[in-house]
Amino acid sequence: MENNNKSFEYTYSARQQDEIEQIRKKYLPKEEDKMELLRKLDKDVAKPGTIWSLVIGIIGCLLFGVGMCCTLVWANSLFVVGIVIGIIGMAVMGVAYPIYIKITKKQQEKLAPQILALAEELSK
Repeated sequence: MENNNKSFEYTYSARQQDEIEQIRKKYLPKEEDKMELLRKLDKDVAKPGTIWSLVIGIIGCLLFGVGMCCTLVWANSLFVVGIVIGIIGMAVMGVAYPIYIKITKKQQEKLAPQILALAEELSK
């Protein structure tokens, strides 16, 4: 007589399955997630305005600093020039925020149709 002892062993590890799934997702082609696209478009509205206002603000700060150096370090020869450069620096810094607002509004007008259409599609 033959003794056929057939058995099946199975071990399940949730942690291992999660790791397998994460690795698998890395190599799958990216699906276009509409919510992620909506978030990206929303961020794209403020990005150009932020970049330009930062650049202009930094230039203004540098000009203001040069003006301060001229008035404090080289006060004998460049005092008046330092005051003029400092005032120009303050004016440039003061323009940074209005430029941010203008560029952001322009981007909102440009991207509004896409964002609204995508939001409407997602809310259904």
